[in-house]
Amino acid sequence: MRRKGSWAVRFYGRAKLPPLVDAKGRPTRHALSAHAWGEPVPKTVAAARRIAAKGERLLARYHRIKARA
Repeated sequence: MRRKGSWAVRFYGRAKLPPLVDAKGRPTRHALSAHAWGEPVPKTVAAARRIAAKGERLLARYHRIKARA
């Protein structure tokens, strides 16, 4: 939960995103990293931001659980 959330926010939550598709419309290596983490491959900035938002939710959940323990 913490690792995936941290990855999502780090990769897709930054202010300026690297390209998600190349000149031929294929996903870049940066975009394909989402597939390795079990997420859909983002083709748009909005899709990448959705992954980042999910990562923030995962981190918030992790912190809530850790605070209870």
